[in-house]
Amino acid sequence: MGTQKSKQSGPGEQRPGRRAVLGAAVLGAGTAVVGLPGVARADAKHGHEGYKGLPVPTIVAHRGTSGYRPEHTLGSYQLALDMGAHVIEQDVVPTKDGHLVCRHENDITATTDVSAHPEFASRKTTKSVDGASLTGWFTEDFTLAELKTLRAKERIPGTRQRNTLYDGRWDVPTLEEVFQWAEKQGREHGRRIWLHIETKHPTYFRKLGLGLEEPLAKLLRQYGRHKKNSPNFLQSFEPSSLQRLSKLVDPPRVVLLSTASSRPWDFVEAGDPRTVADLIKPEGLKWMASFAQGIGPTLDLVIPKKPDGSLGTPSTLVEDAHKAGLILHPYTMRNENTFLPTNFKKGTDPNAYGDAFGAFKAYLSTGIDGLFSDNCDTALLAREDFLKG
Repeated sequence: MGTQKSKQSGPGEQRPGRRAVLGAAVLGAGTAVVGLPGVARADAKHGHEGYKGLPVPTIVAHRGTSGYRPEHTLGSYQLALDMGAHVIEQDVVPTKDGHLVCRHENDITATTDVSAHPEFASRKTTKSVDGASLTGWFTEDFTLAELKTLRAKERIPGTRQRNTLYDGRWDVPTLEEVFQWAEKQGREHGRRIWLHIETKHPTYFRKLGLGLEEPLAKLLRQYGRHKKNSPNFLQSFEPSSLQRLSKLVDPPRVVLLSTASSRPWDFVEAGDPRTVADLIKPEGLKWMASFAQGIGPTLDLVIPKKPDGSLGTPSTLVEDAHKAGLILHPYTMRNENTFLPTNFKKGTDPNAYGDAFGAFKAYLSTGIDGLFSDNCDTALLAREDFLKG
């Protein structure tokens, strides 16, 4: 989240015919997506009508508009919708009393004002989460009622200082509140609101008696989002979580993939020696296609970086995944220099915007089916440029 060298063209070039194919593939909401090899094969093989209303390449709002608003707040989600994002992402973790809430991590130290609440000072603790030692406050130690007394804030204020203007404006939303918001917005906009829902640390939480998949499936059924053609993807870094969900509900599933040398935490717990590098080989992709319809690789798996941090030659992952019938929604594009490949940085300020459009062009040119971005307005403009050729 290495890879073999690809016969695809370099990051600044466009493969012949790719834009023409995508242009044919992008249809209006409610019509079938055709012409894109990966999606077409996935639909033919798995029958996922759920892809049919989505434009390709799909722009996924990463935690909402986290480049402009504190992440995983209703304000962040609303701005993403207003900007025109095709899909909006939620990460879910549980409260002590089993409610699913939207936070990137169960450690809420950096994303809420919990440290300013003296009544919760004693809740600060050190835990091992997926092998990492973390000190702070954690959602599983709070009831929903207690969590609702907190306010959300910007996670990286040093980088995104303007976002701090919105600190305290919103609370931590439950997933059910997001479903209710999506229903309301769907009625107002006259279309389905697509979501990309991730189970965070599912093995860790199951050991605590707070399994994520069952309450998630229950909510999906309650709000009619449990079918093959429902407007949401289910995603996880742990394949076993998606295998469990596949027995409970039917929406399309996406396996998230971190760095090539890493191992999914459920693999670590189960003693499975495979790494992400093994999973992105043809046999690994075939295995994932047996229970998932897509993968969400880190962008470095799509175009590995050179030692100097600039983009190298694209890997064969896009082609190999499409051959396996899998779509690809890689993560994550951000506008700031600090997050961009070195050949797209501009100036010396790490917090200033770099050549994000150039980076988008490089990644979209590989044939990916979608892309997560903290700045979905930039992503949508880059997509428009890409489709025009």
